[in-house]
Amino acid sequence: QVHVVESGGGLVQAGGSLRLSCAASGSTDNIKAMAWYRQAPGKQRQMIAEITDSGATDYSYFMRGRVTISQDKAKNTVYLQMNNLKSEDTAVYYCAAKGKGTMGDYWGQGTLVTVSS
Repeated sequence: QVHVVESGGGLVQAGGSLRLSCAASGSTDNIKAMAWYRQAPGKQRQMIAEITDSGATDYSYFMRGRVTISQDKAKNTVYLQMNNLKSEDTAVYYCAAKGKGTMGDYWGQGTLVTVSS
């Protein structure tokens, strides 16, 4: 089992920045990757970025260039630095821990990011 907790959301003005944190606990040795997703009201959940256990990263096109995913393996924590935020970035941001083999994925409760124009 893996427990995931997001933090760092809040209200920010357009053009501003936020850094989200995602702390994993439990069977963290069985995590192969961590990813950030977002879900805006009335829309499907979208993957923003992913980072593997070895540090390889992947970004979805719609926020590429404005976000950076990083990790502190000693703290079992993944970060999402978001810059030049826009009103359309308003959403609940979720972190997922992707398990190895048949372990499955573990999701946090989400953290709300509201960007005011």
